[in-house]
Amino acid sequence: MAAFGSSKVADAKKRNGKMKALSIAASGMLAQQQRTEVVANNLANMTTTGYQRRRTEFNDLLYRHMPRRQKAGSSPGEVVPSGIHAGLGVKVGAVYRIHEQGSLKQTSNTFDLAIQGEGYFQIQLPNGDLAYTRDGTFQLNEGGQLVTHDGFPVQPNIGVTPNAKDVTINSSGEVLVTGADGATANVGSLQLAMFPNAGGLRAVGDNLFIATEASGAAAAASPGLNGAGTVLQGFVESSNVNAIEEVSALVRASRAYEMNSKVMSAADQMMATRR
Repeated sequence: MAAFGSSKVADAKKRNGKMKALSIAASGMLAQQQRTEVVANNLANMTTTGYQRRRTEFNDLLYRHMPRRQKAGSSPGEVVPSGIHAGLGVKVGAVYRIHEQGSLKQTSNTFDLAIQGEGYFQIQLPNGDLAYTRDGTFQLNEGGQLVTHDGFPVQPNIGVTPNAKDVTINSSGEVLVTGADGATANVGSLQLAMFPNAGGLRAVGDNLFIATEASGAAAAASPGLNGAGTVLQGFVESSNVNAIEEVSALVRASRAYEMNSKVMSAADQMMATRR
């Protein structure tokens, strides 16, 4: 009876081990699924102005430590050098935003602006809060105020008179308006927002970010000063997505997903033979 009971325990342990193989492979499949979703989002935003691609990073899960029993003949108090550490799978550790500068595309539109370097344009939301963006496809509203394509005003407020003949925005962010009489006036200056950790900004859609505790508070800086980039009029910043790299990442994710699926099938077959 004792031998029979020991056999049942051993079989149960083996089945339990195979179940861990199933859960480990399942964690790998879920991780690659999330990686594929990140790649899909990058590819979907290849033509989105100011979009910054994301990259998935993985962490291994907690390990099970199983001490080895002392073998017969080993010295008293002897410590086994390695022991047994069995992993439990993988999880997504983070999805990073890559701050690599996108290529600058000339549009010749007066109110298209691009940032060459660090910083974000400041945008006032309907609730009064500030949001931040690298998308400089601006225009004027009915009141002559500089706004985004959704109508949110750029901060600080920039107003252009209806009879303006020409508007020039220099690299320092100064907005110079030439009136009908040929006189030029400075109607304001753009300010860029700088963050201790721009990667901590939270995306809220519509090419906008909001500050978080992780990003730190925004510090306004004049373009070209205190590490802030310069402003280019008549340009927009293209997405920094590299299609070749993303397709390669998609292939790697697909292969990893398939291999984890095969592990699950193999583990299931091995369990069936023990039943």
